[in-house]
Amino acid sequence: MMQICDSYSQKHSLFNAMNRFIGAVSNMDQTVMVPSLLRDVPLLLEELDSGGGCVEREAQLTPNGGPYCSRRDMYSHYVLLKSIRNDIEWGVLQQAAEEAASRKKDKLNGAPGSVDISRGIPEDEEVEEDLEKQFHYHLSGLHAVLSKLTRKANVLTNRYKQEIGANNWGH
Repeated sequence: MMQICDSYSQKHSLFNAMNRFIGAVSNMDQTVMVPSLLRDVPLLLEELDSGGGCVEREAQLTPNGGPYCSRRDMYSHYVLLKSIRNDIEWGVLQQAAEEAASRKKDKLNGAPGSVDISRGIPEDEEVEEDLEKQFHYHLSGLHAVLSKLTRKANVLTNRYKQEIGANNWGH
């Protein structure tokens, strides 16, 4: 197996950011032997800030229906991080297929928004005008989010070790 070097030029690579995140969540998953122990163990505000600045939100959900920072306990963050890792590793094909079917149904029913009536130009052509700019915007955003989530996984792992009294594991 070939090891990938995380050199300075590759530091901001999306591929490496995904690998760091997946590695951090896998480490977290291997360390947390009893996830139910994480229930009702609050993450301190400074831990949340160092782990990516997730602020408490009112019952927001991820696209696949899971909790998204709705509570400040370690278990909800554990489940969120594992869910995101699964989405990265396996994709979100089911959700994408459902959205595509919904859009197709709307277009067949003549839903407004499928064509810009004032100009007669399909929306798809307007969207494609600046794909490179959109790509770079979303790429940098995704990289930033993955970095924050990686820090969250590392914070959760370290906090779990503190809670069970195993600070010197693996170090």
